[in-house]
Amino acid sequence: MASETEEAVSKDRAISAKINAEGELVELKFRTSAYKSMAPAELSAAVMDVIKRAHGRMQARVVEAYAPFAPEGIDLETAREGGFDPAKMLADLGLDKFDFSDLGRPGR
Repeated sequence: MASETEEAVSKDRAISAKINAEGELVELKFRTSAYKSMAPAELSAAVMDVIKRAHGRMQARVVEAYAPFAPEGIDLETAREGGFDPAKMLADLGLDKFDFSDLGRPGR
């Protein structure tokens, strides 16, 4: 998955963007000279749109690829959106009563 990319192309095919599996923009192309006659706000909106669409496609692929490996009850889409609550997960597993503060300390 590390070498995978997702691409989105503007409706007029003038601009394209590629996003890698880490969510980084790896390519932005102005495929025609149409961008030269676009107003700054129009060009900005078109660039942001293709980046957003490519990013969304890649996120969906990553979630789909890793979903089978997620612990039961973990919705990766919710986690990706920041809705994952580790404390709730530990409580659901009955592990919220344990003190993990000493983990990783030598001699304990």
